[in-house]
Amino acid sequence: MKTTGVIVVDVQGDFTSWKNGALAVPGTDEGFIDTVRRATGNFKRQGLPILATQDWHPPDHISFFTNHPGRKAFDVTTLGSRTQVLWPPHCVQGTEKAGLLLDETLFDAVVQKGKDKRFDSYSGFRDDGGSPTELEGMLKRKSIRDLIIYGIATDYCVKATALDAAAGGFRVRVVEGLCRGVAPDTTAAALEAMRAAGVDVVPEI
Repeated sequence: MKTTGVIVVDVQGDFTSWKNGALAVPGTDEGFIDTVRRATGNFKRQGLPILATQDWHPPDHISFFTNHPGRKAFDVTTLGSRTQVLWPPHCVQGTEKAGLLLDETLFDAVVQKGKDKRFDSYSGFRDDGGSPTELEGMLKRKSIRDLIIYGIATDYCVKATALDAAAGGFRVRVVEGLCRGVAPDTTAAALEAMRAAGVDVVPEI
């Protein structure tokens, strides 16, 4: 029985320069998406279970700067005990650029996150309020113990998903060549944090 699964993180229009996304991450042109598409297809042909995460925010989501009068995009604010980056509105439920850019027939399931307007949700496993998604249960039902993780963005959703996976007892590989980060400094810090947590960061696979 195969014990390895794949998680493709947030490969959505709003995070890509290819689709002129509201929160486009550098290096996410059509060529990058084609590379991710080919790699994911290869894993599918190998018979590996593949799951996708998808940011799926309501219009009044707390992470949108437009919902904080007087604030601007990329401001950082404090919400209770949490620090929150205020992002441009992105991946709003039902909008075209919230859609996944890979053929959904590649995926065994799509896990939507960030649906609660009160909490951001970088990780595919749980939101910032601690509420879990269905991802961990899906992986356990498939007896998956090893994970290959990649997607957008290295320094936010890929990092959070990989760290939660490692903390949950999964053996994790992050494929750096199939990821793109928001900024060089935060990407470097994210890669170091993942390695420190026992994540195997590999250039390709």
